[in-house]
Amino acid sequence: MDNAKIKQLIKNGENVYVEFKKEINKSFAEEVVSFLNTEGGTILIGVDDNGEVVGINKNLEEIIINICRDSVIPAIYPTYLEQVYEGKKIAIINIERGNNKPYYTISNKYYIRVGSTKRIATKDELLRLFEVSGAFHFDISGTKGTGIKDLNIDEIRDFFMSYNAFDLYEEEKENVKRILINADILKESDNEILCTVGGLLIFGKRPEKNLFQSGISFAHFDGNDVSVSLIDKKEICGRMKDVVDQTMTVIKNNLIISSTIEGALRKDVYEYEDVVLREAIVNALVHRNYSIQGSKIRILLFDDRIEFHSPGRIPNTITIEKMKIGVSYARNPFLVKYMENMRYIDKLGRGIPMIFANAKRLNRKQPKLEMSGEEFILTLYR
Repeated sequence: MDNAKIKQLIKNGENVYVEFKKEINKSFAEEVVSFLNTEGGTILIGVDDNGEVVGINKNLEEIIINICRDSVIPAIYPTYLEQVYEGKKIAIINIERGNNKPYYTISNKYYIRVGSTKRIATKDELLRLFEVSGAFHFDISGTKGTGIKDLNIDEIRDFFMSYNAFDLYEEEKENVKRILINADILKESDNEILCTVGGLLIFGKRPEKNLFQSGISFAHFDGNDVSVSLIDKKEICGRMKDVVDQTMTVIKNNLIISSTIEGALRKDVYEYEDVVLREAIVNALVHRNYSIQGSKIRILLFDDRIEFHSPGRIPNTITIEKMKIGVSYARNPFLVKYMENMRYIDKLGRGIPMIFANAKRLNRKQPKLEMSGEEFILTLYR
């Protein structure tokens, strides 16, 4: 790291990616954990909180390596560098975003980075860290205040009749509950039998009643940014397969249609093939992070593009480049399994490559995949 880069870091001050420390103290492991559990960052030792360079008087590499090995769980080995800046020696420690989240200190505390400070992760934040690690799947967790009364048993019966060849109505009442528990549609929790998140999303009578974050918000703007007037706005709720079908209809009703004549009949031609829209919608629904309770999936239609905003970061093992070549992940394996059985998706990872191939075939600008804060965004250009 050259001095110009250091100067810029100090000038910008402490933030979510940068921490100043005058010296090593007992909170150092906590700072390291907070960076690992968030987006990684850089710690400058020998710089006080105000950005004044005070320097260090000895090599700190062994001390820092020992802290990261003995006081951070799982242990890490950070990049350590010493450099002379403004005539004083400082230590620069680079912490990469962790691949084995969640990390915690030897005192069993989980920290995250918020702005320019660290803080102990809340229950919901910790839940998301475990979910990203693959150690916990939120879609099979119980939903408080729910029970078998909140499920559409007719839908469940039809499902089992179609894919498992037995009739749920021929089973005893207690046996039905046991079947639904084994299928992860219900869950036993503290002497209660609750609907799972996935059970409600696939088979619930009104999933939005207990899962306020479910469903899709659609908005059609008269221009290329959100500051212009709205042409249409819809809130789409219900069981997941119904949300897919209704959203397809809403989007197509808002897209420009051209026509061709085949024989004696007129055939409408839409901007996007149904398979592309369906894949984008289902991908957002199946892979979103349902533990983020304050955000719905958003679909924003502009003059030049359509954006699919899905709450939640992609898991540690997946990158955007991997997604483009078909490497898939299952944040919500229950949802993936049931939507696959209903023929809404396959789990071969072909969806994103298909969307890119479709754009190329039509000579359109290639779609864009990106992370923005806690949202994954797929953009299709018109």
